[in-house]
Amino acid sequence: MIRPSYESNAMPVVFRERGFKFFFYSNEGTPREPVHIHVEKDDVEAKFWLKPEVRVAYNDGCDARTLRMLLGIVEANKERIERAWDEFFG
Repeated sequence: MIRPSYESNAMPVVFRERGFKFFFYSNEGTPREPVHIHVEKDDVEAKFWLKPEVRVAYNDGCDARTLRMLLGIVEANKERIERAWDEFFG
């Protein structure tokens, strides 16, 4: 099992791919928001909901091509992200 990199308790990084960091915040609201993942690189960030299906929650600076690529990466890693979320938030 590959464990997420908890670089800081405030921002657990689940994985990195193509220079993007896939992470969530340890304080995801009260009540906690449903399972999702933040993606960041340089000056761009996006957020993806994982349920009921993977979809964009918001996009700040990603062009359409990059957003499609990130959507595919999140879909391919959905189970990994959900496991990391469950392990962290218990």
